[in-house]
Amino acid sequence: MYTGVLIPLDGSKTAEKVLPYARFAAGALKLPIELLAVVDIVEMATHISADRARYLETMIEDSVRNSEHYLRGIACAFPRGTKCTVEKGKAEQVIIETAAADKGTIITMATHGRSGINRWLLGSVAEKVLRGATNPLLLVKATEEAKAEEEATLKSIVVPLDGSELAEGVLPTVAELAKTWKLAVVLFRAYHIPYNIYGGAEDYYGANIEELIAEVRDEALEYLEKKVKEQKKLGVESVSCVAKEGFSADEIIKMGRQTPDNLIAMCSHGRSGIKRWALGSVTETVVRHSGDPVLVIRGH
Repeated sequence: MYTGVLIPLDGSKTAEKVLPYARFAAGALKLPIELLAVVDIVEMATHISADRARYLETMIEDSVRNSEHYLRGIACAFPRGTKCTVEKGKAEQVIIETAAADKGTIITMATHGRSGINRWLLGSVAEKVLRGATNPLLLVKATEEAKAEEEATLKSIVVPLDGSELAEGVLPTVAELAKTWKLAVVLFRAYHIPYNIYGGAEDYYGANIEELIAEVRDEALEYLEKKVKEQKKLGVESVSCVAKEGFSADEIIKMGRQTPDNLIAMCSHGRSGIKRWALGSVTETVVRHSGDPVLVIRGH
């Protein structure tokens, strides 16, 4: 399923907040780890005055050495054999290209960081990687409470579905992770009736709005129960389903907040419409605002 874990770091304590989840994922799946730092030469050049431009090459060399030293320090908390790599270029491009060399590599990174001469703005970089990478990503919203030295614990995987085959593309991965990590799986679907239907529900549907909502809810639950059976056939022991009325991203985030130690797993593309949501934009919203780590699988 996966062959390695790539951990981009920018030297900030905020970026290091992904490390507990990277340790958990790499340890549970027994995967090799590569720590990656990027020296952005263009950014460095924009932060020095013209009279100091002659020192740029020396500054680049110093930055590379400092990054190597920093990564070796981080590597001490990981198993022996952890690879440390320092590259020059635009952070998001280097991350995407490094991971793309092996499609089985999972990128793990925090969604916020700090900018400066030796650091890149990890928040915007994470979004660019989310949009441009074809590899799976594990994205963690950095919080003050998170401790970089610890190892994360997970109890369940929340899987948002919208009824599309693209959204369901994450289910085989979820089944494998649930069995390997011994996690419960919660299949989730949000549903809502567009506001423009409310005013003319009786005219167009010949039924009151409560009956229409109940019909959509029952359809959502019927779909989820079918997927529950499929997960159990794949060997997942604990599977349940929940359907909630509301907008998808909001309800996914609320669902995650109801119980601790969740992983949200979802594809990055889908379809929009009354029964489906634009999963790409929903994914970005969940990544930005959820307090849970989000595993993003590229839809095909």
